[in-house]
Formats: sequence, C-alpha cells, structure tokens
Amino acid sequence: MPRLPSAASTDDPLSLLVAPPPDEDPVAREARLRSEMEARRISDQIDEELAQERLAARRGPRPIKLLLLGQSESGKSTTLKNFQLMASPKAFRTERVIWRAVIQLNVVRSIHLILNTISDARLLQKTTRSPSHTPSPSYGSRPTSPTVADLTSEHARLQLSLSPLVRVEEALVRKLQLSAGQPALDAGVAKEVALNSTSGWKGNFVGRVLARRSGEGGDEDDGIDWDDPNDPGRVINACGEDMMRLWEDPVVRELLDRAGVRLREMSGFFLDDLDRVTSLRYVPTDDDIMRARIKTLGVSEHRFKLSSSSNVLSRDWVIFDVGGHRSLRAAWVPYFDDMNAIIFLAPISCFDQTLEEDEKVNRLEDSVLLWRSIVSNRLLTKTNMVLFLNKCDILKEKLGAGVPFAKYITSYGKRPNTFDATSSYLKRKFQATFVDHSPEPRPFFCHLTSVTDTKQMSHILLDVSEFVLRENLSRSALV
Repeated sequence: MPRLPSAASTDDPLSLLVAPPPDEDPVAREARLRSEMEARRISDQIDEELAQERLAARRGPRPIKLLLLGQSESGKSTTLKNFQLMASPKAFRTERVIWRAVIQLNVVRSIHLILNTISDARLLQKTTRSPSHTPSPSYGSRPTSPTVADLTSEHARLQLSLSPLVRVEEALVRKLQLSAGQPALDAGVAKEVALNSTSGWKGNFVGRVLARRSGEGGDEDDGIDWDDPNDPGRVINACGEDMMRLWEDPVVRELLDRAGVRLREMSGFFLDDLDRVTSLRYVPTDDDIMRARIKTLGVSEHRFKLSSSSNVLSRDWVIFDVGGHRSLRAAWVPYFDDMNAIIFLAPISCFDQTLEEDEKVNRLEDSVLLWRSIVSNRLLTKTNMVLFLNKCDILKEKLGAGVPFAKYITSYGKRPNTFDATSSYLKRKFQATFVDHSPEPRPFFCHLTSVTDTKQMSHILLDVSEFVLRENLSRSALV
C-alpha cells in the first residue's frame, strides 16, 4: 500500500496552512492550542445563537420590519446604533474597541485635511507672488485670505510634527479593511474608507481582539490591548498637544473658513474633544460611538428584540440600513415589499450645501424630492412613514452664527432666521408633500431630531416603536 504524504510534504495548500510550525516549542504549542480552542468556542456559541434565533422565528409572531432611508450622511447608521443601544446595551458596548479605532481614524483624517488646507494656502501664496500667475479655478471665486501671509514657522513645525499621523491613518485603514476581508488600499485623504456591510467586519474585528487577549490571559472588560506596542493611540497621544494647537490656531481657522472646509458639519467630528480622545487610555462613550463615522456599502440587516415595562414592544424587530448615495438608491426597491414602516431621515442643517454627487443640487431640495418619491410609491401604500428632520443641533448653530436660511431657500421669504421658525416651515413643507402625494391617507408622524443625542433618541425611538407596532396591530385587525 502506498504511503500517504505527510503534512509537510503534501501539495495540498490547505494542509500546509493548518499544519503547526515545524519549529514550534511546547510553550508556543500550548498558546496556539489555547487560542484555537477559544476561537472554536466563539464559533460554536455563534452557531448556537443563530440556531436559537431561527427556531424562535419559526415559533413566534412575525417580526416587525423597519427600513431606514435618506440621502448619504443623513443619520441612518447613527439611528441604527441608537436602536442597538436601546435593545442590547451590553452587546453594543462590547464594540467599543471597534469604535475606538474608527474615532481615531476620524481624528487623524480631520487633521490630515487641515494640513492639506495649509499646504494649499502656502502654494497659493507662492504662486500669487508671480506677476504672470493666473489664479486657479478652485480659488479664483474666493478672495485671497489676508491671513495666508500670517503662516509662520510655527505652522511649518506643526506640519512636520504631525506628519507621523499619515502612517497612523494608513495603519487604521488597513486594520479596518482587513476586518472586512478587503484588500488594504492606500489611505489618501480624498478617498473615504468604505467597508462592505455584509462582510461581518465588526464581528471579525472583535473576534480577533478577544482571541488574542484570551490567548495572552488579558483583561477582556473593554477589549482594548493597552500593552500593544503598535496601538495607534500611542502616536495619537504623542501628537495630542500639537493637534490641539493646530485646531485652536486662529490663522488655521480663518484658512479653513476661506477654503469652505466645515469640519464641524462633517460626520466624525471630534476636534473639540481632542484633549479627551487623544488620551493614552481613551475609551469611547456611548455619545462618541454615535458620532463616529465609517462608510459602509451594501444593505445591512439587524435583528433584535425590544421590550418595555408594558411589554407592548416585546416583539422581534428587523431593521434594514441601506446606502443613501444616489447611485445606490435603485437598490432600495426590493426592500419595499412587506415592510411595516420606513424611517426617513432628512438632514435639515444642509440647506446651504449641495450634493457631493452633483454640486448643482441643493441637499435640502434633494431630500424633499426623495421624500416625495418615497411617499408616492404605490409599493409602499400600506407602509407607515416616520419622518426625522435631523441634525437640528447643527441647524441651530448655523442660524445662531447668522447664516441666512432665506438666501438658499428663497421660498422662505422674510420669515425670522430662527430655529423655531425654520424648523416649523420645513415640517409644514414635508407634511404638505406627504399629504399631497400619498396614494391613500396615512398618519403623519414626525420628529425633530439630533440622532447623536442618545438621551433624546431613547425617548423618540420608544415613541416611534410604539407607533409602528400600534399601527401594525391596527392594520392586522382590519384584515
């Protein structure tokens, strides 16, 4: 009988992959076996939970299906996080290690954007000194900032001292992409990181950390390996004071304003919290996690059970989060079938902004048109609609700073430039669109929201959930 080839001599690449290292000593072997056992335990536990969920789904009532819609960066993912925090606070908090990495990426990308703005200003300063120079189209429409000349050697020093953050950015992007099973790409500031929502990237990220920490006998309370010499937080902490100096510098603020870079209005803004988020042992709060920004592609599905003191909400819920980019909206239609309710998010602070996809289209106008197309869709005739007029906190700041609402929304006329007046006007406008274009009468359910505010959202989502369930039971009774 011919001899079977050994693991070391076989041509089967899988056998070679799983074979132990040929020079493995007893201590390394014990650590490897312990890590493999922990990985198997986690995998078996996940399989058991999935089997229990399938069994419960067959035995119990049909889950309530909820779809989150709205343009890109309208607050859909943050609304989903609020649902997760309300339904499973313990599970939500096990993801802190993930969101710590995302927040670190948000911070270094914001700093990167500031440094690029300074570099552009220096280049403009240099080229405008030449008599034959013609201003670049990107700057030609703006007056040259008088503060460009005020850039000093201190700004040059800050640019140099913060240059290590570029490497940190690349390392964070690579770690997140590998968790999503994606090839690691260069982290250029102009290219937003996007992860596939169906890849299980969060579970992969946490699983790797827990398996490593268990194998090392570490404390798993927060899931963060504080002894990791490659922890990006070490470099971020070392650069913390210079990052604060950069962000608080009045010349830099003026340059950003002149360049139209509105960091405070961008998702994932943490520069006002640098003293806290750059600390060596920084752990994200619930509110931090709500504000963290990572772009996901595809449709993500989340199942959980909500409960209340009255047990009215003790039902299984399925929430679908879909991409809001214009190119992704065609993928919404297959999810319209048999949907109990839709939460539509319209960011009303963006009245003075245009779409990233089309700079000729006002973002608020796009939200109104998108809302009309949803409420008028006959596939959704029996679907309850919930409207979130979102980002009210940013709208208040803009109006308080004197940004004129009527300049961009001319139909507003000479009404007061206050939050109460503008929000009431927009609520009436969206309600009129809803009444005029719904195929049949439905209740109009609207909230003014700031979805990053966890306290406010806990009350709103409970109210929304009771409304959706009540309407669903009412419709079921009529069938």
